[in-house]
Order: sequence, then structure tokens, then C-alpha cells
Amino acid sequence: MSTVQPTNSPKDGPSEKTGDELTDKETNDAMLSDDVSWIRFLVGTVLTAIIVTAISGNVLVCWAICADRRLRKLGNLFIVSLAVADLLVSGIVMPFALANDLMGYWAFGPQFCDTFIAMDVMCSTASILNLCAISLDRFIHIKDPLRYCRWMSKRVVLAVIAAMWMLSGLVSFVPISLGWHHQSEGLEDESGFGASSSGPPNIGVHLPECALDLTKEYAVLSSSISFYIPCMVMIALYCRLYFYARKHVKSIRALNKPLNGGPVQHQAHDHKAAVTLGIIVGVFLFCWVPFFAVNIAAPFCRGCIPDVVFKVLTWLGYFNSALNPIIYSIFNTEFRDAFRKIITTHLLVFSSCSRRDRPEAPNRNSQQNNNSCNYVPANCSLLLPTTTLQEGAAVKSPLVETCQVSAI
Repeated sequence: MSTVQPTNSPKDGPSEKTGDELTDKETNDAMLSDDVSWIRFLVGTVLTAIIVTAISGNVLVCWAICADRRLRKLGNLFIVSLAVADLLVSGIVMPFALANDLMGYWAFGPQFCDTFIAMDVMCSTASILNLCAISLDRFIHIKDPLRYCRWMSKRVVLAVIAAMWMLSGLVSFVPISLGWHHQSEGLEDESGFGASSSGPPNIGVHLPECALDLTKEYAVLSSSISFYIPCMVMIALYCRLYFYARKHVKSIRALNKPLNGGPVQHQAHDHKAAVTLGIIVGVFLFCWVPFFAVNIAAPFCRGCIPDVVFKVLTWLGYFNSALNPIIYSIFNTEFRDAFRKIITTHLLVFSSCSRRDRPEAPNRNSQQNNNSCNYVPANCSLLLPTTTLQEGAAVKSPLVETCQVSAI
């Protein structure tokens, strides 16, 4: 930044005018700094809410599949892999990206910058590949159930998941270790991976940055493997699945014409299938198409895309990791029941027990009738039936005993 020094010429006027101008400038700078602080606070709050939602949602998905026997299916292994990928994005990548965007510079060193970018590319690629695998699994399961039972064994599913993660690692860590993630012909201290000086944020000091500056070859290769090919596969599979479902519904409608209300019911199923598939494909395209369009165009037109736009589109792609548990799990009745069971039998039990363990005034009647939370969860009486004797002494039913054992 250039500084303007006052001269001693009498034409410039008295020194108090210069002081007033400097005071006004300082006031405007202070107001601008306050506005920037409020904007950063609001942005940080929104992005933190996205991170917390993504972590809690994906942890709940893994917990539900492990705890509920009905959800322990081969096809749900792809959902577990998807939840793990989204959990890595939300738990490892997003916090450092949030700190980098709010501070305005990279404060974690150039070596960790390469690791951070590699983790970002690997986990995002794994998340998208798992979405593609889920669409393929559902297509085979609905189109040809007999072949699905013969083909999709546990060994095959685990091999497919391992292949997806290996491909994600090859697309991310290998090219970045070879230096393909930044252009060698760029100027020094420009946006790149740790290519700048370090130090406190002072005026006139170029701060370290950790941003994508891909070569043309790596941008095309990584975008094609990470997004464009899986995206085309997903769209083709869901379109074929939708038209197959409509054809199947028409055949059933022809057989059930004499039934009352049959056509209306089938029309409702058609509408529901169209809405569900539209949400799945639409949210995926909405979150990832803008980022990968900019990501593949940036190396061919350097400086054409503002840094703010790239950051917003990056967080829009991250936001898909928070939406995946909602789209692929909460729309499922079995997952909804498992989530409700986990929340009511674990989280509410712990909160009620913590309230009940607080010291209270001694009361003989309450001590005789109430048990400790270490023995019976506090809300078991609300969830499970109990029987009482005529003398007033409570007798626990076998269901309550089961609740005690599972809680302890």
C-alpha cells in the first residue's frame, strides 16, 4: 500500500485540515472493520451450524446401522461408507477450511496444506463415488432382484467399497505429491499450496494462502473422475429406474382396474417416485455442478473467477455432506424408526438421568418410590409399561428389566 505524506506548501492549507481528513478516514476504516467483523461472525455461525449438522447426521447414520438389526443389510454398507466419507469431510476438512476462510490466510504451515488439500479431494471424491454406488445398488436390486442376490455378496460389496476409496486416494494424494496441484509457471507468492511468506497479518505483508491452482491436465482428469463420470452414471441409472418403475406401475394398474381407488393410488405412487428422485438428483447437481464447472474452467482462464465465488461454491459442495444423511436415510422408514429409537432410548435417558441425579431435599416418600438412574433409566416408566400392586408397591415388568440392562 502506498502512503501519502503531507508537504509544507502553504497551498495545502493548515495542518488541522489534514488532521480532520485523517480522523474521518480512521472513522470510516473503523466502521468498515466493524461491518467486516459482523459479516465474519454471521458467516462463521452459519458454517459452524453446517459442520455440526453434518457430523451429527452422519454419526447418527452409522450408529443406527450398527444398533438396528433390520438395517444390517449389504446395500446399507454403501451408506456406511458414504457416511464415513462425509464424516471425514465435516470433521477434518471443514474446520480447517472455516479457519482459513475466516482468518483470510493459512496459519497451519505449507506441509499440512498439501495434506489438507489431498484429504479434501479424497473425501469429496469418495462421497460422490459412494453416491454413484448407491444408485447402482438400488438399480440392480429393483431391476433384477434374483441376480442381485447372486451377485451382491458381502465380499463383492467390500471389494467395491475398497476400490472406491483406493481410486479416491490415487486421484488425490498421488498427483498432489507429484506437484500437479499448482501451476509451475505462476508467479511466486501467489495463490498456491503454502507458496507465500508466513507471519502475523500486518499491512503490506503477503500472507500465506492455501488455495487450488490446478494445472489444466489435472483439473480435467480429477474433475472427470471425481464428478462428471459418476454424475452421468447416476443420472442414467435414476432415469432408467424411474421409467422402469412407471412401466411396472402401469402394468399393475391394468390388472387392478376393477379395484376402487386403484388409479388414484397409483398416480400418488408415480408422483411420490418423481418427487423423491427429483430431490436426490436435484440436490446432488445443485451442490456440485457449480463447483466443478468453475474448477475445470479456472486453469484455462486465470483470474476470471473471484476468490469469494470459489469459496462459496466450495462450501456449497461441502453442504452436500450434511444433506446426504437426510436424503438417503431420513426418507427411509426403517432409518426414521431407528433414529427415533436412538434419540428416545439414549439421548433422552441420559438427559433425564442427569437432571434426576442432582441433589434434592430428602423426602422419605420419594426415596421409597423412586429408583436411582444407575438401576432404572428415568424415562423407562414413560416408554415401557409397569404394573402396580394394590398395596402401592411398584413391580417392574420384564420390559423394564430389559430397559435396565440395555441402559447399564
